[in-house]
Amino acid sequence: MDSKQRDYYDVLGVAKDADQKAIKDAFRELAMKYHPDRNKAPDAEEKFKEIAEAYGVLSDPEKRAKYDAGGFAGVADFTAEDLFGGIDFGDIFGDMGFGFDLGGGGIFDRLFRHGRAGPRRGQDIEVILDVPLELINNGGDEVVRYTHPISCPTCSGSGLEPGTTARKCETCGGSGRKVITSDEQKEGSSVRFQQITVCPACNGQGTFIDHPCKKCHGRGQLEKHESLKVHIPAGIGEGTPLRVKGHGMPANEAGAPAGDLYVLVRSIPDSRFERVGADLWRKETIETVDAVLGTRLKVPTLKGNVDVKIPPGTQQDEVLRLLGKGLRKFDGKGYGDLNLRIQVHIPEAISAEERSLYEQLRSLGTSTKSKKRWWK
Repeated sequence: MDSKQRDYYDVLGVAKDADQKAIKDAFRELAMKYHPDRNKAPDAEEKFKEIAEAYGVLSDPEKRAKYDAGGFAGVADFTAEDLFGGIDFGDIFGDMGFGFDLGGGGIFDRLFRHGRAGPRRGQDIEVILDVPLELINNGGDEVVRYTHPISCPTCSGSGLEPGTTARKCETCGGSGRKVITSDEQKEGSSVRFQQITVCPACNGQGTFIDHPCKKCHGRGQLEKHESLKVHIPAGIGEGTPLRVKGHGMPANEAGAPAGDLYVLVRSIPDSRFERVGADLWRKETIETVDAVLGTRLKVPTLKGNVDVKIPPGTQQDEVLRLLGKGLRKFDGKGYGDLNLRIQVHIPEAISAEERSLYEQLRSLGTSTKSKKRWWK
C-alpha cells in the first residue's frame, strides 16, 4: 500500500466514528462516480483504487481496528482477496451494468494484484495482554507470552515416524473423497448425477498413519512458546491491537515473510475502579449523618490518595467528579476524570438513643421529602 495515500476516512469523506451504513453509502456513491467503466478521466482508475481500498479496510471491523491502532502499517501487505473477499458487491450495487468481480481479470484483480505476485505471507496471530491500570496510565514495556504451532522438525510436518510411509485408504483410493453416482430418466433421456462427499473411512485424509511420529504424535505440528517485550502507549484504549511485524505464523512458502502478531491490550479488573474510556468510576459509601451534614473522605487514585469533601445534603447515587484524576488520554491531551458515585448507608437496626434522635429530627420537620434543602 502506498505510504503517501490519504487517510481512509478522508478518502470516503466520513468521520472516524462513522457507522457501517455511513461507510457503505459513501463508498457506493464514490465508486459509482469513479468506476473506470463509467468515468474515463485519466485519474479515475487511481481514485477508484483508493476508494475501494479504503472501503475494504473500514468495512471490516477487525481490519478497521488494526488501521485505527497502527495506521497504514496495521493493514500492510493485504491482497485483493484479503481486502474484498468477504464483501458482497452485488448487495451494494445491484445490477449497475459494470463489474466488481474479484478474480478472473475483474477490476479488483487488475488494480490490486499488479506487483503483488509471489509467495503469500504467513498468517497473523492475535493474543490478549491484560495489564494493570497504572501501566495503561503511564505507558511502558510489558512481556507478552504466547504459543503458536510450528511444523514438527522430526517428521517435517508429515506426522509419520521417519523411515515409514502412509497407507493409502482403500475406500477412496487416496483421494479423500467418496463419489456417489445415480442415473435418472428425464424426458426420455438418461441424466447422471454425482454427489461428492468426504470419505468416511479416512475423514478426507486419503491415507492412514500406522506409525505416527513419536515427537508430535502424528499431528505434524508442535507448540512453540514465545515471549516478546512490547511497548504499551500511555492511555491506550481498551482492546486496542498493537501490531508487531513479522512475529506471526511462518509462511508455508519459501521466501515469503512471516505474518504479524497483534496484541490486544486490556485492563486487568481493578477492585478500586471501573474503567470507561479515559474516565474511572468508583462507589463510595457514606453514613446517613455524613450525607446530611457533609464529611471528608480519603479516596484512592492512580497516583495515591486524595482528600475529597462530601458536601452537606449529598443524595443517594449523586456523582462527584474529580477532574483530571482518571486515565491519561491516548491522544496526549490531558486526563479523564474520576467519578465517585455516592451510596448512602441506611442502618437496618438502630439503638434506642438513635431512634430518639431521629424522632426529634422528624418532629422538627426536617423531612427528606422537603424540596428546599435546610442548609440553604
